[in-house]
Amino acid sequence: MSTTSLTAVPFNRTHVCDNEVGYLTEAVRGGFTCGDGPFTRRATALLRELTGAGHALLTTSCTHALEMSAILLGLRPGDEVIMPSFTFVSTANAYALRGAVPVFADCRPDTLNIDERLIEAAVTDRTRAVVVVHYAGVACEMEAVAAVAGRYGLAVIEDNAHGLGGSYRGRPLGSFGVMAAQSFHATKNVQCGEGGALLLNDAALATRAEIVREKGTDRSRFYRGQVAKYQWVDIGSSYLPSDVLAAMLTAQLESFDRIQARRHVVWRAYHEGLSEWAADNGVAQPVVPEDRRHPAHLYHLLLPDLRNRQAFIAHLAEAGVQAVFHYQPLHNAPAGLRYGRPAPGGCPVTEDVADRLVRLPLYAGLDDADVTRVMEAVRSYRVLP
Repeated sequence: MSTTSLTAVPFNRTHVCDNEVGYLTEAVRGGFTCGDGPFTRRATALLRELTGAGHALLTTSCTHALEMSAILLGLRPGDEVIMPSFTFVSTANAYALRGAVPVFADCRPDTLNIDERLIEAAVTDRTRAVVVVHYAGVACEMEAVAAVAGRYGLAVIEDNAHGLGGSYRGRPLGSFGVMAAQSFHATKNVQCGEGGALLLNDAALATRAEIVREKGTDRSRFYRGQVAKYQWVDIGSSYLPSDVLAAMLTAQLESFDRIQARRHVVWRAYHEGLSEWAADNGVAQPVVPEDRRHPAHLYHLLLPDLRNRQAFIAHLAEAGVQAVFHYQPLHNAPAGLRYGRPAPGGCPVTEDVADRLVRLPLYAGLDDADVTRVMEAVRSYRVLP
C-alpha cells in the first residue's frame, strides 16, 4: 500500500473544547448575539487574568487590533514604523493603511525575531514606533528594544499573535509595549475561528480605544448608562466581534492550561526526538533562550537550502504528513516595495531563512501515534548533497 493512501497527519486541526457547543447555544438562545455581551465580558476577564493586561478589548482579528493600534498612535502619511520583514502581511498593512511607511529590519538567525541590534540604525526623524513580533512565541530582546525606543521617544507595539502564554524574564508577552495585538485565528493555540484582541498597557488610551472599536462612537458608554445617547465622536471602524464568537473563545480560554500542556508535550517530543537526526543532517532546530518561556505555538526546522526544503516537504507528503513553509520576506514583496522600504543593510538573514524553514504539524489534538509518525517520516529523510 502506498503511504500516500494512508490517513494524512494534517498540518493543523482546529481544537474544540468540551464547553463550546453549550456556550454557543447559550449565546444564541440568550438573545444577545452582537458584540459586547456577557461572553465578551467573560472572555475579556480571562484574557486579562492570563496576560496581566490592565485593559483588553476583543476584536474581530489580530489584523484589526493592529489597525486600531495605528489609529491610536495617530500616525500620519510619511511617518515611519520599524518592523521585521519576517512576519505576516498584517503587521505591515495595519500601518500602511494609515499612510505610514513600514521600515523592514532583518531578523536574528537564532530566534528569527527582529534583530534588536539593527533597530537604532533604522531610526530617522520620521520614526514613530517599533513593532516587534515574537516569532513562534519566543520573546524578542525586549530590554534592548525598550532601550532604543526610550532614547528616541518611540512607541513599542507587540504583535503577539504567536505569544499568548509566553514570557520574557518572567513577565508575560503582551505586557511590554504600549499596546499588544493577540490572535485567535483557527491556527492559534486558543481560537474562535476568526478573532483577536488589543491589550492596552497605557490607561490613557483605553477610553479612546473603546470608541475606535465601536465605529468611532461612544455606544459602549451608552450601554453602560454613562451617557443619555451615543454619538459619532472619533474615527473608528467595526472591530467588535459577535458575542457568539466570544462564547467560543471563553470555552477555549477556560481550557488554556490543558491545551498548552498537550502542545508542550508535542513540542518537546519533536525537539528531543529529532535532535540527533538534525545534527547529522545539518538541520537547525528552534532556539529558545533560557530567560524566556515559549507557548509551543509552532515547531520549525531550518533545512540547509531551498532545494532540500522543497524535497523535505515532498518527502513528508509521501509519508502522509503535511508540512508547510512560512513567511516570505515583506521588504522585497510587490507591496513591500510599493509601500515600505528596507532598513539600512537590507534583510539577508530573512531572505535566507524564508527559503529554508519548514513547520511541522503541531496542535493539541495530535496524539502520540501521529507524533511518532511525523518523527519517523522526518528521520527517514536524508539531506541532498
